[in-house]
Amino acid sequence: MTSESNKMWGGRFAMSPAEIMEEINASIGFDKALAPQDIRGSKAHAAMLADAGIITKADAEAIIAGLDKVAAEVAAGTFEWKRSLEDVHMNVESRLKEIAGTPAGRLHTARSRNDQVATDFRLWVRDQIDGIDAALKALQLALAKKAEAHAATVMPGFTHLQPAQPVTFGHHLLAYVEMFARDRGRFADARKRLNESPLGSAALAGTSFPIDRHKTAADLGFDRPMSNSLDGVSDRDFALETLAAATIAAVHLSRLAEEIVIWMTPQFGFITLTDKFTTGSSIMPQKRNPDAAELTRAKVGRIAGAFQSLVIVMKGLPLAYSKDMQEDKEATFDAIASLKLAIAAMAGMVGDLEPVPDRMRAAAGRGYSTATDLADWLVRELKMPFRDAHHVTGTIVKLAETSGTDLEALPLEAMQGVEPRITKDVYSVLSVENSVKSRTSYGGTAPQNVLKMAQGWIACLELGSKTG
Repeated sequence: MTSESNKMWGGRFAMSPAEIMEEINASIGFDKALAPQDIRGSKAHAAMLADAGIITKADAEAIIAGLDKVAAEVAAGTFEWKRSLEDVHMNVESRLKEIAGTPAGRLHTARSRNDQVATDFRLWVRDQIDGIDAALKALQLALAKKAEAHAATVMPGFTHLQPAQPVTFGHHLLAYVEMFARDRGRFADARKRLNESPLGSAALAGTSFPIDRHKTAADLGFDRPMSNSLDGVSDRDFALETLAAATIAAVHLSRLAEEIVIWMTPQFGFITLTDKFTTGSSIMPQKRNPDAAELTRAKVGRIAGAFQSLVIVMKGLPLAYSKDMQEDKEATFDAIASLKLAIAAMAGMVGDLEPVPDRMRAAAGRGYSTATDLADWLVRELKMPFRDAHHVTGTIVKLAETSGTDLEALPLEAMQGVEPRITKDVYSVLSVENSVKSRTSYGGTAPQNVLKMAQGWIACLELGSKTG
């Protein structure tokens, strides 16, 4: 007796597949996620077949009505998925036959599972990109609003995680707004390139039926049909490019998550998070752990791994379709779900966190972070070459270190012992507040700059959809 799946293939197969063959071959456990896209593609295909006179209008209407019933069952969770039917396509087609009868058998005219799955997967990835863009936009808005509120809140800026120059907390947050704008731009670029329809490529060579690929492309929201049938069924660049964009976005999320972890430590104490985004310890009652940030930081491993996994799958495949490409979905599904969860978690944390300005301000003044301001003052006021000013400033910093004092507390006489022309006006640049106020160049950390930039971003994000 033949298996149910082999009945679908017709007379070529007389024996059931080995149990292990069924185990490795079946994809229904994960590709059933494509059911909404599969049904959309089939409805567009049926309508086109009828318009082209390839099937009757009555058959197309019966097919589309049946597919609507299948879609309702899938949405309601009452659809019975059968592993013996291997994949989402065969499950939908089998149920459609039960509902619509003979007309269901005409649906697969002029197409193959090869172009069917390529179309389904493109539609799914496109839908996910739209969702990711909305989520990143919400994260940008949360960051911009927090930046607006803290445009003048002073904190240390770091290089090598060493105190470098004072910046504002708002300025720091806006750096991530810019990063996520570029991420949105990458996803938008990927979406634009993927928005071509493989449907009608059939198995690999196209079809002899007089189909209208431009109609199905338009009905499914694609810009145009793909121009080469071999490429249509074998391309997975759209998934690779989306996973690459997802990996870079995850890296940005991970960097911000790392900073939240650092800022939460008692040694820094720059921010607080409420119980909404922290957890306790099973043994240490004093602990408040930034687990949401840590888990967000870890997601990049899964997402980057998915990208690398698909690269390896695709690297050696000859044209056109090979079953290896069934491995494209599980990793992609997991990566996109992980990214969307991480974005949502980060947006929640950004809204929840509150800076501790006193701690930030105190840390901003450590490590002689206004030394560059002193060097700039020497250049500007004493017309000293910068390299000479750099040397003089280094000598003064060493003097302050020896004296155990900050630059702004170092006596004028001590500085004049290094450079006699220094006047008391130098103290106007040695406080961290004056340091950040002086950074008025475009893109600089001056509070007036930060406020203007934050408000501009808020306006764009609330009214438009600014990306990189």
